[in-house]
Amino acid sequence: MTAVLAATIFATVTAGVYLAMSRDVFRCVIGLALLGAAANLVLFAAGRLVSPLPAVVPVGEILLTDAANPLPQALVLTAIVIGFALVCYSLVLLLRLMRDARTDDALALRYAEPRPDDPVKPPASAADCDVAWPPEDRA
Repeated sequence: MTAVLAATIFATVTAGVYLAMSRDVFRCVIGLALLGAAANLVLFAAGRLVSPLPAVVPVGEILLTDAANPLPQALVLTAIVIGFALVCYSLVLLLRLMRDARTDDALALRYAEPRPDDPVKPPASAADCDVAWPPEDRA
């Protein structure tokens, strides 16, 4: 059971990273959602996987020995709801961006930003704040 879950986590992380590195912005959002699902699987695996016993302490006992831990399960349920809301919000923003920019290419969206010397729109950053590697010596 643990090997199957580890293989599932590996496949989910692999697919998520592959999609997140795409130039298509929709694929990037779906890739980030898959990475969130992989994190949920890792958190779920932190609890006991094969125990059929509930996490209820019988009368007269102090310690449970073979019960599943309910905390990772509760955290995963909360993370699923938050992740779903975040993906829905991201998709709405993405659809709005694609409608306004008329493209879904990440590189084209980067080139759609205004130039630093554009008099109509404010620049995204000052000209001397652009990241250049390796840094130039300004002394």
